[in-house]
Amino acid sequence: METLFVGASVIGLLLVVLALGSWVFAGLTIVAMLSLWGLGDFDANRIGLILSKILFRAANSWELSAIPLFILMGELIFRSNISERLFRGLTPLTRRLPGGILHTNVLGCTLFAAVSGSSAATTATIGKITTRELEQRRYDRDLSIGSLAGAGSLGLLIPPSIVMIVYGVQAEVSISKLFMAGVLPGLVIAVLYVGYVGLRCLLNPSLAPRAEDSGSGVFQALRDLSPVLGLIVIVLGAIYTGIATPSEAAAVGCAATLALLLWERQLTVALFMDALRGALISSVMVCSLLVAAALLSTAMGYLHLPSDLAGWIAQQGFSPIALLLAMALFYVLLGLFLDGISITVMSLPITLPIIIQAGYDPLWFGVFLVIMVELGQITPPVGFNLFVLQGLTGESIGRVALAAAPFFLLMCLAALIISVWPQIALWLPTVLSG
Repeated sequence: METLFVGASVIGLLLVVLALGSWVFAGLTIVAMLSLWGLGDFDANRIGLILSKILFRAANSWELSAIPLFILMGELIFRSNISERLFRGLTPLTRRLPGGILHTNVLGCTLFAAVSGSSAATTATIGKITTRELEQRRYDRDLSIGSLAGAGSLGLLIPPSIVMIVYGVQAEVSISKLFMAGVLPGLVIAVLYVGYVGLRCLLNPSLAPRAEDSGSGVFQALRDLSPVLGLIVIVLGAIYTGIATPSEAAAVGCAATLALLLWERQLTVALFMDALRGALISSVMVCSLLVAAALLSTAMGYLHLPSDLAGWIAQQGFSPIALLLAMALFYVLLGLFLDGISITVMSLPITLPIIIQAGYDPLWFGVFLVIMVELGQITPPVGFNLFVLQGLTGESIGRVALAAAPFFLLMCLAALIISVWPQIALWLPTVLSG
């Protein structure tokens, strides 16, 4: 009972602090300090000593250097014409499929996700091109918006992924293996989306009017796709071949992106400064959350909450399936109110020990967690992808959320698939690392 009281007190305190409108990183720090003081009887000097050591250790993590570099890479691509060329390259390859160029939403997001670790960046970059083109060609509005909302969230799962880096740092799991583990589940979700769009359009061809043949062939399509494909090969190839760590590969990817923009005469001082400014804002947000989460995690460790809670749950005799369902519901509920990185850093100190106690592979759980976070990207009231699409399309949040609902269910199906067949996530890391 004492464990449940401490856990409920910490969660209740966190909810109160966040409800007061506090910044998430400040709220986490406040809760960590108050928990040690109120529940652990620590004096102010001891709290200050503990938190100062953890603050330096968390902020001095080499793995964190990959986050601003991958964000900068995405910002540079976002401000260039590479996304427009991506759409032009995919159009002739998808035109003859059921659903036509609606598939450019899914395939474009899948490819762009492999050079950007951000869901919002993926949605905005692809959406700024496809929403206008699909509307002009009279494709179904709801299917267009919904497929973009669902596919845009793949930016969190298909490597490189900012959330996976956050998870890897917190869970002390190999980030390279996490990246490998996200590839096949990401492709499974993309295939489910493509299949759903194709089936809907087969049953109702009016949803996707047949596009006129522009005459561009496969060769021209590959030329347009070559910048993105080249960056994917450079970044992921460096990681999977062992030539570079994720942090080093992020630096290589940034250098390759700058070289590409310079070669194509797109790199200007204004573009570079805008990209730096956007990357700085996002990076400070992510890294401050990670440091604050480390403080809260340490406070919970001193209170013995994770180990005691894991032991209590083990004593209840929950089956692994029941535990996983409870975790899924827990994360879906968190996704209604928090962004993905906040969900990850706030929940892991509690959920990871429980998952390990139940016998689940922490590498597999990282993929499962990211899918749960993706669900939060397309659920109101705080679904970031929904806000991005509202700005792009001018539609209400309600309509965007309804359009995304079928893709929410498809992502739930994907989570079920990798739960039943966990080797979908674990096979590639096993093969490539060993």
